[in-house]
Amino acid sequence: MIYHSEAYKRIELQRSQVERLEVVFWGRGSIWPKIPAGPFGVVTVQDPLLRGMYAWRTARKIGARFNVQVHMDLQSLPLWKHILAQIVLRHADSVRAVSEKIKKQVENIGIKAPVSVLPIYIDIARFQNLERKPHEGKIILWVGRFEEEKDPLLALSVFKKVRASVDARLVMLGKGKLGDALRKEAGDLPVEFPGWQDPATYYAAADVVLCTSRHESWGASIIEALASGVPVVSSDVGVAKEAGAIVSARSDLAETTMDVLRLGSRGELKIPLLSKEEWIKRWKETL
Repeated sequence: MIYHSEAYKRIELQRSQVERLEVVFWGRGSIWPKIPAGPFGVVTVQDPLLRGMYAWRTARKIGARFNVQVHMDLQSLPLWKHILAQIVLRHADSVRAVSEKIKKQVENIGIKAPVSVLPIYIDIARFQNLERKPHEGKIILWVGRFEEEKDPLLALSVFKKVRASVDARLVMLGKGKLGDALRKEAGDLPVEFPGWQDPATYYAAADVVLCTSRHESWGASIIEALASGVPVVSSDVGVAKEAGAIVSARSDLAETTMDVLRLGSRGELKIPLLSKEEWIKRWKETL
């Protein structure tokens, strides 16, 4: 985990509220992580799939409560994963969903455990009142992992259509498996690939943020961009509509993006977010 990343900061915030917190990282090359020496009161896991099975087994072994955090759109899962998620969720003692939409999906499974809604914590103060960076032409910003579910190749397709009418360049902030394919597809187009960077710097210059995800459970970059005053053009995924993004059919993203760039619109975050103190109190309650 990258120190000082947003994920690391959230874990440190959570650590401050409990006697002891141990993080088990299940990444590439990890088949079945070792269980830390207890005792522990709660085992919590960030997905209800294979990691969820591991966490359920661990909770049973050490006699702890089992908490599942759902950060994914369950309706987008293939059948075998959906069945696995049902099994894991039906054995949970408590469930945290990151949005009302995901809560409804969890409840439709027919679980008995209480389900709480608590979005991912974002310190939006650092995105508000950013000093705009002057630049020539228009800047379209895309933020996310270069993976199929985020559909970054669609962003390039949209950009090609926009370039036919608007003097613009595309900045794709992120990394992932599709990186080489994206660079090849971009060719000589004015597309930048800065990797993972602090997005605040890029929001300060962006004229629009484009979201091409096939599905989202929430959408942190949508929240960050709107808090920064940058308009967001997105399909109807996650919190896009309720947060204040300009929602469009995937086939119309290019035309909608061109309209936003021509009008010079600004973004506005339309949903309230919890303060750090409120969020950490609610997080503890979800366990």
